Amino acid sequence: MNVSLVVNPLAGNRAFKHIDRIKQLLAERTSLSTFITEKRGDALEFARSVSAPDRILVASGDGTINEVLNGLMNSDNPDQHRIPVAVIPLGTTNVLAKELGIPETIESAVNLALQGEAKRVSLGRINGHYFSLMAGIGFDGETVMGVKNNFVKKMSGKAAHILSGLKVLQHYHPPLITVRTDKDEYSACTAVISNARCYGGHFYVTPDASITEAVLDVCLFKGRTRRSLLRFIAGVLSRRHSRYDDVTIVKAGEVEVTSEGTVHVQIDGDYFGTLPVTIDVVADAASLVW
Repeated sequence: MNVSLVVNPLAGNRAFKHIDRIKQLLAERTSLSTFITEKRGDALEFARSVSAPDRILVASGDGTINEVLNGLMNSDNPDQHRIPVAVIPLGTTNVLAKELGIPETIESAVNLALQGEAKRVSLGRINGHYFSLMAGIGFDGETVMGVKNNFVKKMSGKAAHILSGLKVLQHYHPPLITVRTDKDEYSACTAVISNARCYGGHFYVTPDASITEAVLDVCLFKGRTRRSLLRFIAGVLSRRHSRYDDVTIVKAGEVEVTSEGTVHVQIDGDYFGTLPVTIDVVADAASLVW
């Protein structure tokens, strides 16, 4: 098997410590080439031009996986779209790995990456950019913006997101956003538009979402006070938020989100920008191994 290994040595779980072990395990069983990223965008450019290996293994977190998927999907060679991508989780939260049930031990993840089945999955698409997990608009978008250039993220992982979230919470009074689906229109303060169930770990903001179905699950939160936001977060943790009067969850094929204010957006845990955005879903867009 010809395998290309993509490693982000700065991934949150001290990925650089595991590179040699992963390479050793793979070299014993495959014809291996290794690409180590140096900056954001490197994995995307590599995947766009790589010479069609049997599989690409991404040893990193969700952000690098996102880059690889975008590189494959934006390649001029249609064969790139079908290259199976496997995950060796070394990131801060490893949400996609949790979604797919990929083990977090190096040896088990490598075994699954080589022996697992490649399955077609849908991808979300936001302003032309692909994502496997979710787009977060509002509170969590602003939280991610607060850590995107923060050295604390590299040193302490989840703690950086918690600290940034607390800072956003201190001045929480968000602009209203307008969410138009292909069926209806809604007003909210925060939206999570999902292609998958897992969010930030083993939390389920959209518990009925499926990465293999060509539909988006849209969770809308209407509360504008800190107290209501804390109640919403507690509801997500206890898996009761879908029962709240100020929470709406719907399914859609396409979503347009606008606001008169400045509202921040994150995708797959990385900062994306600000509204407006148009989001749709692409059926059977990529191959993932699990």
